[in-house]
Amino acid sequence: MAGLLYRLGRFAARRHWLVIVSWIVILGVSGGTYALFAGTISSSISIPGTATEKVQNQLADKFPKADGGSGTLVFETKDGKSFSASQKADVKTFLDGLADMKGVKNASDPFTLQQRIDSQRSKLSNGESQITAAEQQIADAQSKLDAGKQQLAAAQSQLDAQKAQAEAAGGAAASAAQAQLAAAQQQLDAQQAQITSGQQQIDTNTAKLQDQKQQLSQGAALLDLSKNIRFVSKDGSAGLATVQFTKSTFEVPQTLKTAIGAKADAADISGVDVYVSNDIAQGVPSVLGPGEVVGLIVAAVVLVVLLGTVLGAALPLASAILGVAVASLAALSFSSLVQFISVTPVLGVMLGLAVGIDYSLFILNRHRTQLKQGMSLHESIGLANGTSGNAVVFAGATVMIALLALNITGVPFLGLMGTVGAVAVFVAICVAISFTPAMAGLVGMRLLRRKERAAIGTTGAVRVPNTPMPTWRALVTLVVGIAVLGTIALPAMHMRLGLPDGSSEATDSSQYKAFKVAEEKFGGGQNGPLVVVADMPKDVAESDVTAREVTIGQAIAKQDDVAAVAPIGASSDGSVIAFQVVPKSGPSSVGTEQLVKDTRDLTVRTDEGTVTLGVAGNASANIDVSEKLGNVLPLYLVVVVGLSLVILIIVFRSFLVPITATAGFVLSLLAAFGGLTAIYQFGWLSAVFGVHDPAPILSFLPILEVGILFGLAMDYQLFLVSGMREAYAHGASAKVAVQRGLHAGRAVVTAAAIIMMSVFSGFVFSDSSTIRPIGFGLAFGVLVDAFVVRMLLIPAAMHLLGRSAWWFPKWLDRIVPDVDVEGAGLERAHPSTATGSTPTATGAPQDAVGHGSHAADVPVDEPAATSPHPHHGAHAAGAEGPATTGPTPHHGAHAAE
Repeated sequence: MAGLLYRLGRFAARRHWLVIVSWIVILGVSGGTYALFAGTISSSISIPGTATEKVQNQLADKFPKADGGSGTLVFETKDGKSFSASQKADVKTFLDGLADMKGVKNASDPFTLQQRIDSQRSKLSNGESQITAAEQQIADAQSKLDAGKQQLAAAQSQLDAQKAQAEAAGGAAASAAQAQLAAAQQQLDAQQAQITSGQQQIDTNTAKLQDQKQQLSQGAALLDLSKNIRFVSKDGSAGLATVQFTKSTFEVPQTLKTAIGAKADAADISGVDVYVSNDIAQGVPSVLGPGEVVGLIVAAVVLVVLLGTVLGAALPLASAILGVAVASLAALSFSSLVQFISVTPVLGVMLGLAVGIDYSLFILNRHRTQLKQGMSLHESIGLANGTSGNAVVFAGATVMIALLALNITGVPFLGLMGTVGAVAVFVAICVAISFTPAMAGLVGMRLLRRKERAAIGTTGAVRVPNTPMPTWRALVTLVVGIAVLGTIALPAMHMRLGLPDGSSEATDSSQYKAFKVAEEKFGGGQNGPLVVVADMPKDVAESDVTAREVTIGQAIAKQDDVAAVAPIGASSDGSVIAFQVVPKSGPSSVGTEQLVKDTRDLTVRTDEGTVTLGVAGNASANIDVSEKLGNVLPLYLVVVVGLSLVILIIVFRSFLVPITATAGFVLSLLAAFGGLTAIYQFGWLSAVFGVHDPAPILSFLPILEVGILFGLAMDYQLFLVSGMREAYAHGASAKVAVQRGLHAGRAVVTAAAIIMMSVFSGFVFSDSSTIRPIGFGLAFGVLVDAFVVRMLLIPAAMHLLGRSAWWFPKWLDRIVPDVDVEGAGLERAHPSTATGSTPTATGAPQDAVGHGSHAADVPVDEPAATSPHPHHGAHAAGAEGPATTGPTPHHGAHAAE
């Protein structure tokens, strides 16, 4: 690989215009494919197979009229008074206009809905009065009928006595009396028939009244359950309108949402403000804002300081911007085939800029060092590309592997984010090893300052450390560093995962105001209502639906954190009954999360059997996504840590070095989690970072942190520890080698880390609530890993381990492949360019091999090694330490022990 990169670098330097034009053509092709094939980008996050999705599919099947996503508009009077009649009319007209838009199924008028609810309550009250009056009428009729029955019974008894007397008297008089008595009996029988008929009528009316009373009671129960659901606030100053779309939440075109938001902003309703909720207003975040520009400016300043010229600083920036443009346009060309969420391209931009600048910097910095030592232009570019470029390829491949491993989580949008990020890193590598050498060939010696060009070949030797750090300092550094990182990590023990809601947006945004008005006027749960679906064990008869709604609704309402329950209806076959449940607390609260879990576990028994409950809605979907991501995080962490150990064992041919490196990565990761939790969940330093409403941590951020920080941590580990290994291989003691490796690589790692932090920090103040914590998490993670773990803890640990750090079984050494990460073999193949001697300022010979930003030349008071030895590219220490008398060990593990 090093030889191939060497030849590629020389070719790019000689044919620089061909390479530059080729990249411009690639950029044009990427732009063309983007223009032809790009699709829409969604702001909604979903995971297939979750409990919420299953319920949504069931709703779509059983309630086709209710199918489709929805969003909320909030109307509020500016003076805080009730809406006037003209304002209500204007709101209705505005909503009718939204309903006419293509893709909108309906836009409900809050005043009409509230009037309907109030009318139902009024009818219920009147019905109760009517039933009470009817019951009194029936009672009066029954009393009269009972009195008639008593009179009839008395008359019958009297008639029966007369019949007995007539029969006892006998004779003609008795016969005449019998005729009269029979007539009287007929009259009594007629009265009895009337009484029987009257009783039947009363019984029928009583039964009907009981049915009506039962229905009224059930209706009263349902209205009581939903009494806290309102569409117009109690003071009449705010109203909630629901916009229902023809497509599901995740399929609603962003253009439609944007159009609705624009109409809301332009709404001309006198005395009324119109706010669009987060489920409509949340769109694709801006890639380049003021914060990002400041970050790039800081990175440019660092480049100028390190590279010495504005022209030199411009090359890494140009390379990074080219790589980002190509990668972003190429990736988004597939957005019509796969679903991109809004943060996906932004992540690609973040990574592309950060690694693109750093990778070009590594190559250019090595090239500048070699030019100052007198190497020819094309040879220097080729050798820098074969050594530092080789390290760049390895480091970038490590980042790519970590990002692509996101696909093992089984979460489609996260796997796509990892793939897009890996593409951005891949393009950054390609640009660094081809476009950067071409630009270096184009600018030629102007990459050096005028004084540096004048001093070519006459630079003095650079002294390197010859004494190790005190052991007490290493011990104190290790203990204090671990204690500090452990303290910073403590808040991570209470980390909660979630997705942003309207409260996370900027305080002057429409969605934030909509969230706060709804919370203040209608309760926090109105910002995240749930849909609960009761899957009946048997189909429910139409006449029994209301009774089942009451039974199930009351069971749901008995749970904690339930503000209201309203029936939506039953499916046509009676197999499913749906409810809207409004929690007491907001969508990201602990109470709502527990309510979702409790509702799913709730057991409700009806005449048909035990009912199964499912929960859907935006709040439920967010909870499911966060739970799913939280569950896969340990698996991904284990995979990444295992990958880290294997890679580092191969590279450093050691067991303890990979273990310390991985332990350091875990420490920096936990510290990053702690910082995220403290600021974005607890609200510490909220004024500094603009966290006005603390909330759970972005659900997919921890996994992203693991993947990205792992790759970057391995980069820094390679740049620093490879120099330690090389110094040890050249004969320096293990503890002195630690100091030399740190001395050789610290400047370039510092610059790289500052550039990374600058780029990531620019996104901390993004307009998007999703992007801000990502930017902070990555910037803080790089800060901790580069400046605390890699430059303090790892050197201290390596010092304390001493020679044992490089122990490696000989049988395993023979099996493990020799990974020449930094092109040592290439340097040995070019002795004339790699080890030429030039006079130093003091007259002593100087080894011309440069490594990164610190070519560690032979100190003037120390003899140079007389045998060829490997140098590890961009960051290895040069020919340091005592002279060797035989062949120099090839690896640290083979050093004289």
